[in-house]
Amino acid sequence: MPPAKKRRTTRSGKAQAVAEETVAEPVAEPETTPIPEAAADPTPPAREPSPLLSAAPDASSSTTTAPPSAADATSAAQDRLARFRALQARAKASSDQNLKEATRESQRLATDPTQLTALGRKHAIASHKLLKADMEEAGEDFERKRAWDWTVEESERWDRRMRKKDAQRDDTSFKDYARESEKAYKRHLRNMGGPDLERYTRDKMAAIEKAAAAGTLDIVETDDGEMIAVDKDGTFFSTAESTTFAQHKPDKAAVDRLVADLRKAEEASLKKRKERMARNGDDNGDVTYINEKNKQFNQKLARFYNKYTAEIRDSFERGTMV
Repeated sequence: MPPAKKRRTTRSGKAQAVAEETVAEPVAEPETTPIPEAAADPTPPAREPSPLLSAAPDASSSTTTAPPSAADATSAAQDRLARFRALQARAKASSDQNLKEATRESQRLATDPTQLTALGRKHAIASHKLLKADMEEAGEDFERKRAWDWTVEESERWDRRMRKKDAQRDDTSFKDYARESEKAYKRHLRNMGGPDLERYTRDKMAAIEKAAAAGTLDIVETDDGEMIAVDKDGTFFSTAESTTFAQHKPDKAAVDRLVADLRKAEEASLKKRKERMARNGDDNGDVTYINEKNKQFNQKLARFYNKYTAEIRDSFERGTMV
């Protein structure tokens, strides 16, 4: 009996066939001629790849593409961690900067600017004196050496400023009432600020148009195109006998500015009076003396008897004493 023809299978097919033979081993089979080993496993001829063999590379490729996906996940996690650490570093730097700014601001608020100015002035004076001592010790001219740092214009401007400062220092003492009035007038002019030329020009043009419409003023044009206002009856332009300035009515802003200046002057006067009385020892403001000796005597009485007369004085102030 010729041997049975074997069916060509793949490796998986061989394994399945071997498993089936091992499972079916107890079953009795008819007698068959033993198959030679060479005939049992002949060399396979060249054939077209089966669908199972062609699908194997796909499976292997699918298994090789799995590690790149894990690497991508790892790199994404590392990127997120790097961004998180960058945000943490930025937040820490911002908090440190805010803390430094807050500390600097608290130190600035706690420091008195007048003390800083005084320290700067003392440092400048000390530097000036030290430089002058060094120059004198070296036998050089200090003023000449110092003048090298300034131009001629700056030196002249500084000299004018010093002369003006010396004149103002000499002018602070009381000389006469006319001089005091002049100083007060100049101070008020400085506080008023500059004139409002635009408003002045507008009011002047309105007055000229009003006078021209009334017939008391003629507008004449010269040969060169200049406009000249000719006063017919002498009532438009002011003279020494004119009283038209009394008819001027200032606006509300000017009146408010005048009231504010008067109130400020009154407050300054009261402040000076209180300071003067505080220096003299009269903090309460009640004048109970006629001269300096009477004031000292009243202070001595107050030291010894105020504790006994406190109730009587309070009753007088309340008005309940009969």
